[in-house]
Amino acid sequence: MLKLKNESIAIPVVLFAGILWSFGPLVVRYMDQPNLVPWQYLFTRGITIFILLNVYLFFEEGIDFYKNYLKVGISGIIGGAGLATAMITFIWSITHTTAAITLLCLSAMPFMTALLGFLFLKENISTNVWIAIAIATIGIFIMAIGDFEKGSLFGLVFGLISALGFSIFSVSLRWRKETPKFTTVALAGIFCAIFSAIIIIETKASFLSSSLNQGLFTVHGTLVCLGLILYSIGSKVIPAAELTLLSLTEVIGGIFWVWLPILGINEVPSNTTVIGGFLIFLAIIYYSLIIKHNRRFIALN
Repeated sequence: MLKLKNESIAIPVVLFAGILWSFGPLVVRYMDQPNLVPWQYLFTRGITIFILLNVYLFFEEGIDFYKNYLKVGISGIIGGAGLATAMITFIWSITHTTAAITLLCLSAMPFMTALLGFLFLKENISTNVWIAIAIATIGIFIMAIGDFEKGSLFGLVFGLISALGFSIFSVSLRWRKETPKFTTVALAGIFCAIFSAIIIIETKASFLSSSLNQGLFTVHGTLVCLGLILYSIGSKVIPAAELTLLSLTEVIGGIFWVWLPILGINEVPSNTTVIGGFLIFLAIIYYSLIIKHNRRFIALN
């Protein structure tokens, strides 16, 4: 794998990873009635993620890459289950509310991770971080009021569950740092595919959707994998504080693509979404600035 040692080069690489991820909501919006085929989506996307990450690990580590699965342990299983939950609830969220709501819920992940780290890993939370969490919570509450009025509170709740799943994944990596992270993500993909397959079999549904949908399911899984690989390349030389800010490209880009009229969706965020989102952005920027001195790295490997 390409090794970057220069932070000025790594930053654009991570930014591009976020941009790749930001196309996810747009891909979902182009699907044909994704709310009717969530399990087919999750099955195909999970298989795509599992296959592509294992191919990447094969080229990265050689034939012995499979030994990573022997090292995952309980933390890897918990992390994989958390990430699989995040993948499952993501599609339920974005098909029941706006892309902006779903993405802004996901942007609250750093604060959920801090809370879980405090509860389960006994990591200290400073007063400034509690302030950032409070600001983000107010922002989410404002968005919830707007969603409740529009009848799409269901989507917001699943967006928050998705963020919680991602946070569980992050905390599992902190709990046991030697856990192979890409292998954990690959496990999440196969967990997602197996769970979806069980639901499909139980409901006697088809494993396949339309050819358009199947292609878009695969495209979304590929975007996730390519973004992860680029993110891993750049994140090894970028501290956690900068990564928190750089991750905003996924949220901002995702909201922009589904709004941009030329792309055919034209999904305009509501006033409460804009206000709540602004507070969440403010909390993330504040959070990043107050941990600027922390040179902790959170690279994937």
